[in-house]
Amino acid sequence: MSVLVTGGAGYIGSHVVKQLLETTTYEIVVLDNLSTGRQKTLDSLRKIREFEFVQLDLGGFDDVAFVLKEKNIDTILHFAASIVVPESVENPLKYYMNNTVNTTNLINCAVENSVKKFVFSSTAAVYGEPKNLPQNGIDENFLTNPINPYGMSKLMSERVLVDTAKAFEDFNYVIFRYFNVAGADAYYQDEQLKPRIGQSFPNATHLIKIASECACGKREKMAIFGDDFKTHDGTGVRDYIHVDDLADAHVKAVEYLDANQSDVFNVGYGKGYSVKEVIETMQKVTGISFPLETVPRRVGDPAELVSNNTKIKSKMNWTPKYDDLSMICRSAFEWEKKI
Repeated sequence: MSVLVTGGAGYIGSHVVKQLLETTTYEIVVLDNLSTGRQKTLDSLRKIREFEFVQLDLGGFDDVAFVLKEKNIDTILHFAASIVVPESVENPLKYYMNNTVNTTNLINCAVENSVKKFVFSSTAAVYGEPKNLPQNGIDENFLTNPINPYGMSKLMSERVLVDTAKAFEDFNYVIFRYFNVAGADAYYQDEQLKPRIGQSFPNATHLIKIASECACGKREKMAIFGDDFKTHDGTGVRDYIHVDDLADAHVKAVEYLDANQSDVFNVGYGKGYSVKEVIETMQKVTGISFPLETVPRRVGDPAELVSNNTKIKSKMNWTPKYDDLSMICRSAFEWEKKI
């Protein structure tokens, strides 16, 4: 099987490539324009086993079609996208072009070149700002109502996939709606956690990434955006998932589509931690304290966003291995020390 991984030099894509290289015999083709992905990440992955790399932007429609045809691609795992929510508000056209338009072309090229399976990286941002969070978390039937262009660009791409699969019976998809992805490669050497790859995105906005930068002395202080939410400690609650567990779901999805119909899955642990709990865990794991500053809430931040992961556990037999906030924080910190 020939598998194309778009955005495979980026944070999540690279962890999926790592697991594909380690656990399968598929021929892997990584496509990335290296705008945010790193050549060093690809070099680290090549130490596992060889794969092909194509430096290409998905906006080059003819070139994308050529790659699918020349490499005889069977399956696409699609991660390449713009992902910064505030930027999507400031520059919505970038997000609709890079996320929705480019994804639509990739799907079109897939159908034209007889690609059978398409695994799509979506987001919990499609749910928007839930007013009444169900007690057992948000499931896949929860109302989708994005509040920013990033979430809408992903939801529109989902719709293109759904409609295309209805029209072409040999084309099937899995859509994964991620919650808060964090941590780094759970690689151990001499019983020590030594990540080989991790999150290297510049000017990151993710809480655990920022906390690890503070612990490493790369930032002077850390902001808490709002302490007056209706949560147990006043700060926002989120569902954090280790990147390797997320990657495992993608590897399972490829085989899942051999015998199952297209479907949508939330990927999270089904439980939440507050901003204060995450920061306290990072400080405890590292033994390092850093200054905190409470600032006003950001517009559109829901008080709580937690997944219901019953569906992926039951239908895909997905069992998380790293459902431990301390381990997530530790892996993020160990990676941050290396870069």
